[in-house]
Order: sequence, then structure tokens, then C-alpha cells
Amino acid sequence: QVQLVESGGGLVQAGGSLRLSCAASGSAWRINVMRWYRQAPGKQRELVAAIISGGSTNYADSVKGRFIISRDNAKDTVYLQMNSLKPEDTAVYYCYVWAGPRDYWGQGTQVTVSS
Repeated sequence: QVQLVESGGGLVQAGGSLRLSCAASGSAWRINVMRWYRQAPGKQRELVAAIISGGSTNYADSVKGRFIISRDNAKDTVYLQMNSLKPEDTAVYYCYVWAGPRDYWGQGTQVTVSS
């Protein structure tokens, strides 16, 4: 079992920054993929960014150049640094990990960007 605790959401003005954190505990040693998803009201959940155990990352086109995903293996924590935020970034952000043989989701944290 893996437990995920997210933090760092909130309200920010357009152009501002926030950093989300997702701390894993339990069988965190099994984790080899960590991702951030988001879901805006009335929309499907979408992948924002991902990082694998080797450090490779990938991003949704909508956040490339603005968001940075990183991982602290010593703390079993994944971060999402969000810069130059836009109102369209408003959503609930979810942490996701693959810790074979199953995956886990965080509880979600609200990010609201005002114009």
C-alpha cells in the first residue's frame, strides 16, 4: 500500500506561481512513475506532467515552459512548480503514482487562478 498526501494548492492571481507537493509513504519503494493530473469543472481529467524513476519528464503542451515536475527520492515526494499561471489552469490537481502492481491517487488539491 502507498499513501499519498498532497499540499500546496490555493488561490493565486494570473501570472503568479504555486508549488504543489505530493508525499508518498508506505511501500513508496515500489514507485517508478509519478504524475500530476488535473480536472477542471465539466472537463475530463487530463495529464499535466510525469516523471519516471530515471528522471525523464514529459508535459502536456498547455503547460510546457511554465510547469516543472521534479522528484525528491529521499523524501518520496513529487513536486509541481507552476509558473506564469493562467485562469485556464484552474482545476483540482491530483497526484498519481504507479507502484507495481497497482496505481494510487492523491485526494486532490484545488488550484484557482484569478484573472
